[in-house]
Amino acid sequence: MATKVMNIRMTQTKQALIHSFYYLVSVKDFEKITIADITKGAHVNRATFYAHFTDKFDLLDYIIGDSISAAIIKQTKGEVKFELDTIYQLVLAICDFYQQPNMQCRSSYIGLVVPQLKEKAIHELQEYLSKSLEHKYSEDEKNIFVPIFAQIIHEGALQWATGKTKMNKEEVANRVALFVLKGL
Repeated sequence: MATKVMNIRMTQTKQALIHSFYYLVSVKDFEKITIADITKGAHVNRATFYAHFTDKFDLLDYIIGDSISAAIIKQTKGEVKFELDTIYQLVLAICDFYQQPNMQCRSSYIGLVVPQLKEKAIHELQEYLSKSLEHKYSEDEKNIFVPIFAQIIHEGALQWATGKTKMNKEEVANRVALFVLKGL
């Protein structure tokens, strides 16, 4: 029972740090945000911050990875498959991730985060795809195909998220899924 209470408290503390960070990046340049600012907003001390994260970059990295993972799990309902509908859902997950309100922030934060967003999104897609192809391809084939499929899925979603296509996200997801599974 004590472990469960401790885990809930740790989760609540981590969420408080994340919410404090979200607020701060909406009103302050990332470079000017201090650990003291984050902990003050979360109502915790510095030692508590460092029990969860090594620095504000680690916090940012955690937020990005956690957000992408959550979007993928939500869209795929936690099912790990390599099928047309699943690829479709992965594209929608990345579209939704880029569209979420927490990505609305000051320009200094955007410049820092955009490369990390892409790297994390592709990494999470590769993790998912690698699991979904576990019994379909050899390790050598997975080493070739997984990064390619992840790039295609990400790029399709990014083209939609940045307004570089007039298609709606569902049409982008459909076309990307068909391309990944059936080629041109």
